[in-house]
Amino acid sequence: MDTAARLRESWQLGTLEVPNRVLLAPLAGIGNWFVRLQAKRYGAGMAVSEMVSSHAIHYRNEKTWSELLRIDRREHAGGPVAIQLFGEDPAIMRSAAAVLAGIGADAIDINMGCPVPKVRRTGAGAGMLADPDRAVAVARAAVEGGGGLPVTVKLRSGLKPGEDSGFHLAKRLVAEAGVAGIGFHPRSAAVHHKGTPDYDLAARLVAELDAPVILTGGLSDAPHVREAFERTGAAAVMLARGALGNPWLFARLLDETEREPSPEEVAEELGWTIDRAVEHLGADRAGRYLRKFYPWYVCRLGLEPGPARSLLEALQSAPTVADARALLALGRRPEPLAV
Repeated sequence: MDTAARLRESWQLGTLEVPNRVLLAPLAGIGNWFVRLQAKRYGAGMAVSEMVSSHAIHYRNEKTWSELLRIDRREHAGGPVAIQLFGEDPAIMRSAAAVLAGIGADAIDINMGCPVPKVRRTGAGAGMLADPDRAVAVARAAVEGGGGLPVTVKLRSGLKPGEDSGFHLAKRLVAEAGVAGIGFHPRSAAVHHKGTPDYDLAARLVAELDAPVILTGGLSDAPHVREAFERTGAAAVMLARGALGNPWLFARLLDETEREPSPEEVAEELGWTIDRAVEHLGADRAGRYLRKFYPWYVCRLGLEPGPARSLLEALQSAPTVADARALLALGRRPEPLAV
């Protein structure tokens, strides 16, 4: 069976059937409902939300409840939806997991890999690698609070290069906390997204862990994803930064096609994203929120460097969403862009 056919296979995550093996990874500050829905439209078998504070859920922070916990009914049509939590307190994690079970999440993911200092300083994220007993207690609390939902944990390989504390913690999380699977990023927290992932360590974890391993980290293009999937024997792959502004990567992996989207298709997809951002936040807030999205699409429009730079600068400073749409239409023309 070829790689694309294996990636299209369904698989079990605890009691949950996932329709294929290409997933959207949690993207901090980005992975809201419409980003997840976009991934599903292009074939992702499962999508994980941006990380959400268990404390904010427990204490009913208004923005968290109204925006970060939003699950759109359209998302479920393409496969399961997981919400990712972070936090260091088992009791609060149990409470937050119970909330997720009540709002329609299909699975719960716990972030034990975020390398950002402000998260680590609280003991959450990659800080959990320094306190494995607490990590196990937090994961067990999520399993208990989740009402039967599968719980996964996303881990780094260690805190510093050469460490394998995440490898060993993964085994305890499955054996002692009852988690259903591990999302494994085989780079240390210290290097963030730099350096070469240790796929050999990931392959060892796949061979030794009595649960599915979902590979993430450094998976930015289709040939590399296929090679890493084959090399590690992972149950699935999670696309993160490589999927930003590039939902076609999901279809490319599942269909084994290398066709790049046309400029017209890229502009149309950005238009869809603009519409969903307005639906999510309203026109005023969407205009500001979308500024981080524009670079991911403009680079795919096939423009020369000068016009591309001019279009991006104009989009970033566009007063309204309507102005951004007008600039986008202008930017698709073959003649140089005047702004």
